[in-house]
Amino acid sequence: MSVFVVEFEYNVDRAERQRVHADHAAYLKDLTERGALLAAGPLPADNTGLLVYEAADRAALDAILTEEPYAKAGFIAATRVREWSPGKGSWIVGRS
Repeated sequence: MSVFVVEFEYNVDRAERQRVHADHAAYLKDLTERGALLAAGPLPADNTGLLVYEAADRAALDAILTEEPYAKAGFIAATRVREWSPGKGSWIVGRS
């Protein structure tokens, strides 16, 4: 499994995203329960979101991102994806 850090840059403000926020939150909850989403949240100073996923590979991550309700609604102007190899910190204690 690989860990990916994903940054969404939105092309609409937070108020506009509210119309599909319930679907977005439900999707993230499902991904969390499946173990695919490790962390997610807005970057308060920017109109962006930062998400950390665990997926088999980039193709599996792309499938997850394609189903994102904000993406389906056309709210994401740009997506930045970086593979990450976390090695230290309390968050990764016990992870293999």
